[in-house]
Amino acid sequence: MAENALAGYPHRAPFQTRWNDNDIYGHVNNTVHYLAMDTVINAWMIEHAGLTISPDSDAPIGLCVESGCRYLESAEYPDTLEIGLRVGRLGTSSVTWELAMTRGDGTLIAEGRFVHVFVDKTTRRPTPIPERTRSVMETLVVDAT
Repeated sequence: MAENALAGYPHRAPFQTRWNDNDIYGHVNNTVHYLAMDTVINAWMIEHAGLTISPDSDAPIGLCVESGCRYLESAEYPDTLEIGLRVGRLGTSSVTWELAMTRGDGTLIAEGRFVHVFVDKTTRRPTPIPERTRSVMETLVVDAT
């Protein structure tokens, strides 16, 4: 079932829930969904696109300017979530990430979106996405037709 829910997402990554992720209502708190999605995006960027998190780097940085999540079902510890990642839109200086999240039984529990704008680290003004990063991001672009 997870295969169907994540079929349109070229990159997938597991995210293990933790004991303290459950809230007073007995399910994984909504903040954990954002944590999981942000972690998957940044891990992918580090592993595949050469993201450098060193304070000494002068490479452009991607700042989150918009995010959202639509909650469909709940999850609870000890579920291992699976997160699918794709690029919905790739602009000159921005990227819109689209994510889908399933729990261990394959049920789609959330759909999310993050928009990152690449900026000069010093001036914080938009700058084109570096070519190496862009070319790797293109592998995650899925045609919506």
